[in-house]
Amino acid sequence: MKHLIKINLPGGFISAGDLYEILLIAESAGASCIRFGNRQQLYFEISADSLEDLELDMLKSEITYEIDTDEYANIISSYVADSIFTHYESWLREGVYKDIFDAFDHQPILKVNLVDSNQTLVSFFSGNINFIASGTNNYWFTYVRFPKTNQLYCLPRLVYSEDIPALAKAIEKVILHQKELFYGLPDIDEALFYQTLVDSIDLAFRPIMESLKLPDFYLPYYEGFNKYGNKYWLGIYRRNELFPLDFLKDACLLCLKSRIGQVYITPWKSIIIKGIEQVDRNQWGLILSKHQLNIRHAANELNWQIEDTCQEGLELKQQLVRQFEDADLRTYQLCFAIKTQSKTGLQGSIVIRKNKSGKYDILHMRDFNPNSKEELIYAQDVRPYLLSKKLINLCNDFYKQQADPQLWPASVLSDEASLTPHEMAVYQCNSCLTRYDKRYGDPINNIEKGVDFELLEDYECPVCGGSKNEFQVIYTDQ
Repeated sequence: MKHLIKINLPGGFISAGDLYEILLIAESAGASCIRFGNRQQLYFEISADSLEDLELDMLKSEITYEIDTDEYANIISSYVADSIFTHYESWLREGVYKDIFDAFDHQPILKVNLVDSNQTLVSFFSGNINFIASGTNNYWFTYVRFPKTNQLYCLPRLVYSEDIPALAKAIEKVILHQKELFYGLPDIDEALFYQTLVDSIDLAFRPIMESLKLPDFYLPYYEGFNKYGNKYWLGIYRRNELFPLDFLKDACLLCLKSRIGQVYITPWKSIIIKGIEQVDRNQWGLILSKHQLNIRHAANELNWQIEDTCQEGLELKQQLVRQFEDADLRTYQLCFAIKTQSKTGLQGSIVIRKNKSGKYDILHMRDFNPNSKEELIYAQDVRPYLLSKKLINLCNDFYKQQADPQLWPASVLSDEASLTPHEMAVYQCNSCLTRYDKRYGDPINNIEKGVDFELLEDYECPVCGGSKNEFQVIYTDQ
């Protein structure tokens, strides 16, 4: 019997010395590899007969951990991107991040994100409580994604940096103590939630003067040796998600020797080491060679999000990556999420979601921006062997949209709420479940938005080539 040990790393970083201590405890308990999670946490497995000794070692070292559970969500942040993926002047620097992390006096149960609004390495809305830096010094937007729903609510006030821990604690208390109102419901009363929240906490909020602007998405290449300023950073990705414990020990010792204070974890389950001096670069190369670790994987292998410790998702990703490579598919400015469970919080430009039938639905975010708050259905009930074909077609659609932005407009009709049921009709292909929605038209067949399905002549499905007669009307609120 195996036990899964989870250690949260608040903010997505840990000192090299603290990580080394965890590695020694894991090694003593029989672990050989470490995993990192998409919420910047650390995992390893041990046998049942080693559990008692591990618990004693953790107690002596005052390390907080969980065994086979995920009760407490890690606080994730974009601190990992600071100075290497953020090339602009900003008030959000290392000291601000650390002051906020240090002020947390509770372990959150709900997922908390702290994100710089000018980077795209760390997703904006994957948490339940999402703090996003505004353009005003030390003030943040607060977006609440109510648990077990897709409902996202922006508080109408900005919060000050030092008040973030208290506000996160108050939001969690309101939601968890009144689940009958704010947890897992199809339509939560946002006004009631806000009033309940402000009645429970006294903070100096600031009015929102300018709404959040989402940056265009691109995933920076987060692997390999890279220069910034007069130093280097090193990103290490593992295809199987497993980092050999011996390698990590050597890396920590070299960090300590070369006075590198911290190791950073990305939400893409990789690690980043910043501040490598030119004179030490060869030493890092020797460690990679000693443990035979490859760097510089193809970009279309790095832009995937899958659930933690999920072998099914990992195997599907590896299969799709191979098929993408065979097709020489371009995936720049796209990222993919594989969800085998519901409500996992993963975000992607394109989402492959397993449904109750064991098949997959394919969705994409509005404008293919993973930080968008609106997802659109592309295909449903797709068998695994057809996934790559449909995903390749969808990627090609994305680049057609890039070439001509008028094909898939950024917003739906402004008077959508007033449309009649007939005008909201959506038609679905009986063969491949591709949909025709007049709000978006059909860019592949050069059909502009607003054209009624009934007016189309000699129409063919853009995916399987089925005739117009193969479509049947459905209704949707998507």
